[in-house]
Amino acid sequence: MSKGNEVTKTLLVATLLCIVCSVLVSITVVSLRPTQNKNADLDFKKNILMSAGLLEEGQDIEEAFSKVTPVLVDMETGKIVENESLLKGYNQTKASTNPALNTKIKPENDIAGLSMRAKLAKVYLTKNSAGKIETMIFNVRGKGLWSTMYGFIAVDSDTNTIKGFGYYSHGETPGLGGEVDNPSWKEQWIGKKIFDADWDVQFAVAKAEASSEYQVDGLSGATITCNGVTSSMKYWFGPNAYGKFLENVRSGEI
Repeated sequence: MSKGNEVTKTLLVATLLCIVCSVLVSITVVSLRPTQNKNADLDFKKNILMSAGLLEEGQDIEEAFSKVTPVLVDMETGKIVENESLLKGYNQTKASTNPALNTKIKPENDIAGLSMRAKLAKVYLTKNSAGKIETMIFNVRGKGLWSTMYGFIAVDSDTNTIKGFGYYSHGETPGLGGEVDNPSWKEQWIGKKIFDADWDVQFAVAKAEASSEYQVDGLSGATITCNGVTSSMKYWFGPNAYGKFLENVRSGEI
């Protein structure tokens, strides 16, 4: 057998092996996708529940989430949009990148460095037996030092008191900005106030130790991350985001 034939056969075997492996990998990816999607959905729900302190250790996530009512909110009017088909699969973060579903933030208002936001927000509510709102959970995001930080803020029915907070995705420096994940720091948020008596956003991450009901301690060596957290809160709870929704809750329209 000539050397040329040996090389041809070797290449043929290698090619066939690559094709077979590619097919097997593709089949595996396709077959696992439903499980991956389900796990991602469960993780998202888990983060919503944990931000509001609604998930007990060992509790079934779906069971706990059944007590949460998602609603769509028009950010321009602050009113709830009744659209069950859109609500079911709506992803606020993805919508913010879709030209048909987003709106450009005016530069003078873009204090969180977002450029775009979704026209509709997905807000998560818990209600008491009388149907009155007890907790509102808001999806927020803002620029840190290295990344966009994505999280949830849980607010009491008084529309002012924070009941919980947590980021579910960020790329901040471990040990510095990454301390936004520190449980003891997140606990400081509980009971803090967002607005002053005139309903202007006052919440901020302090430069050092917190000195008021509107502050949490600063994170050492993470000034830019802390500024990003503060800017994110000022934007999302201001008049160009969730502010109008909260006004409607306070007035009794919602």
